[in-house]
Amino acid sequence: MFIAFEGGDGVGKSTQLALLAEQLRARGDDVVVTREPGDSRIGPQVRALVLDGDDLDPRAEALLFAADRADHVASVVRPALRRGAVVLVDRYVDSSVAYQGVGRGLGVDEVATISEFATAGLQPDLTVLLDIDEPTRRARVERQGHADRIEREPGELHEQVRRAFLARAAAAPERYLVVDAGRAEDVVAAEIAAAVDKVRS
Repeated sequence: MFIAFEGGDGVGKSTQLALLAEQLRARGDDVVVTREPGDSRIGPQVRALVLDGDDLDPRAEALLFAADRADHVASVVRPALRRGAVVLVDRYVDSSVAYQGVGRGLGVDEVATISEFATAGLQPDLTVLLDIDEPTRRARVERQGHADRIEREPGELHEQVRRAFLARAAAAPERYLVVDAGRAEDVVAAEIAAAVDKVRS
């Protein structure tokens, strides 16, 4: 099973992904927890360029994310799925469509096409979209202290990104779980676990 966690920066993806992984492992599942960018063979270099480096041309940024995704799918995701593992990924195609396609103005179709090529069409069985309003999201990021290059972008861009995520989910509701991430962590985790059980049954 392949599950992607999506949403803006600071919505709690990493926390919820870890809680689900713990629950699935307690049941005896082989679980692979991974992220984009960062966990492919070229991930650390790509992450340094797109998140910690200087400003990039939007097309260069989109292509770097796609290159990382292509290697990530080939070297991490597909091998794990082939052996029967549950793969939980922190960010996948929807992040590129939302951030680069909409936020950077490159076009949804253009960025989706690049991602389709990078993944050879591999789609998650379920995409968990964690959603909170922009003021709450920004407050969470500020509390964390260090903000990367994309986290420091203006609130208008992040609001565009949020709307793009929600539009993607609305267009294919059978593949998405949209979760109000402003609630208590355990409440959010229970809703996600129930959705995962439903998909697996």
